[in-house]
Amino acid sequence: MSVLVVGLSHKSAPVTTLERAAVSGDTLAKLLRDLMHAEPVAEVFVVSTCHRVEIYADVDRFHAGVTAICELLARHCGISTGELTPYLYVHYEDRAVGHLLAVACGLDSVVVGETQILGQVRSALKVAEEHGTLGRVLGDLGRLALRTGKRARTQTGIDRAGLSLLSVAVELAAASLGMPSGGGPSGGGPSGGGPSGGGPLAGRDVLVVGAGSMSALAVATAGRSGAASIVVANRTRSHAERLAAGTRVTVTALADLPAALAAADVVISCTGAAGPVITRDMVSAAGRRSPLVFLDLAMPRDVEPAVAGLPGVVVIGMDRISEHGTAATADDIAAVRAIVEDELAGYRSAVDAARVAPTVVALRAKAATVVDAELARLAGRLTADDLSKHALDEIAHTVRRVVDKLLHAPTVRVKELAGSPGGEEYAAALRVLFDLDPRVVEAVTRAAAEQEG
Repeated sequence: MSVLVVGLSHKSAPVTTLERAAVSGDTLAKLLRDLMHAEPVAEVFVVSTCHRVEIYADVDRFHAGVTAICELLARHCGISTGELTPYLYVHYEDRAVGHLLAVACGLDSVVVGETQILGQVRSALKVAEEHGTLGRVLGDLGRLALRTGKRARTQTGIDRAGLSLLSVAVELAAASLGMPSGGGPSGGGPSGGGPSGGGPLAGRDVLVVGAGSMSALAVATAGRSGAASIVVANRTRSHAERLAAGTRVTVTALADLPAALAAADVVISCTGAAGPVITRDMVSAAGRRSPLVFLDLAMPRDVEPAVAGLPGVVVIGMDRISEHGTAATADDIAAVRAIVEDELAGYRSAVDAARVAPTVVALRAKAATVVDAELARLAGRLTADDLSKHALDEIAHTVRRVVDKLLHAPTVRVKELAGSPGGEEYAAALRVLFDLDPRVVEAVTRAAAEQEG
């Protein structure tokens, strides 16, 4: 089996295509189920965020795996295969593993170094586990990705340098409101500061639509940015109340959204709705402030495109955010890439060692069988008068120790050489030289797979 990733991201596809390709909720559950029923696929998980949709699978055949994944993704997204394929990229084996590690570290994000992707990868793994599509191979790989992402953020400055998507969005909103990024309003906007007395949104009233993980980040970012007030609107009021617990945040029902719009300077919308939550008619009917800035961070979009045509209204979506470059330094990026390479090298070594492990186990098993047979033959030829039981035990211990020492160097060396060019040939040579039964090697492999599964 080999790891395969098929996906599209902000680097390969326009936002409109990413919106259509995004999967969540029941659609994601059905996609996972159908992928598991695909003949080449043994395990699978899906990372679906605002700016990427990637399917990671453990497959037994490359071409069949790519075909099955592409067809199922297109079917569940409602996009024809011919339309979707030009935007897809494919990585296989080491390249697939390296890509996942880079994604978890934030190297492939819209804003390099942003922190949200690590949580999104963790959520993808959890969803796959809940639906029974995550096994040993991808489970181990997922844990490696999370560990690598955490290591990158604790051992380098990329976490401090890389702004989150929300931070970038807030900076864009501040610019649209005519406020300097350092804080306080410029011009005739409302004065006064938020909780910190300054920041990009100092003195501004913020409305957050939605109560998911992204909304929680939006509330935290708005608070740190100095917002004078924060209101959360959500269809399920209890979810919004849970998000607002212990803070100055107030809650309103989604049915009262027009009134909440009228009292806001900035609206951050990030629901999981299948269609627009904020329409042109709704915004037109609200006695809104001017300017009114919408930060639409949802996929598909929460804000109807026609809203951007209203006077005094600015809509900033993922396409605008994507235009902004990296906030991480070249040194930070180089340091994280070194971490990725180090973790990838360790992964390769572990996989290579596991590949030759059945041969090593079979060799040691055959040696033990030979030793046991010879010791039994010796015991049968001797009587109690020839050697005591203690002496026989000492002989047995010595023989086994000699055999272990003789096998130690070749078995350790074959594991070390497994990752070199033609590494499998060394394991094959052991099988030939020691006349190992292929059926025994296969049995060891099956037993290991069943135990790990």
